[in-house]
Amino acid sequence: MAFTATNGRTQTSLSDINITPLVDVVLVLLIIFMVTAPVLQSGIEVNVPKTRSVKEITDERLVISINKQQRVYLGNDPININQIGAKLRQKIRDPQHQSIFIRADEDVPFGAFATVMDAVKQSGISNVSIVTQPLDTHGSR
Repeated sequence: MAFTATNGRTQTSLSDINITPLVDVVLVLLIIFMVTAPVLQSGIEVNVPKTRSVKEITDERLVISINKQQRVYLGNDPININQIGAKLRQKIRDPQHQSIFIRADEDVPFGAFATVMDAVKQSGISNVSIVTQPLDTHGSR
């Protein structure tokens, strides 16, 4: 679009889009998602026991959680303890090579933990790992 100024010269209007504000907004959104993503993954609060040998979970695997009130969750969904075997058989294609992680609160009685372990073993999965936190070697808890 061209127009004539008062001094007789022809000038063109600035028609370029300024992308600096767009980049600023995208970077702010990226930072927000980076901060909130770890919070969204830990939906069920479980105070797992502390041990010396802790292996980092690198793959996305099925996690069964038992919270302090002895409620059982498969992923983030509550599940009846009697339905664990059927749900695991639905979700897992190869039970011999699939591994399951169990997160249990340290205040959960061993009987509840053993019942969940038995249900997992009954579904045909033999590779079961227990999730723990690293032991604080500095003496403070």
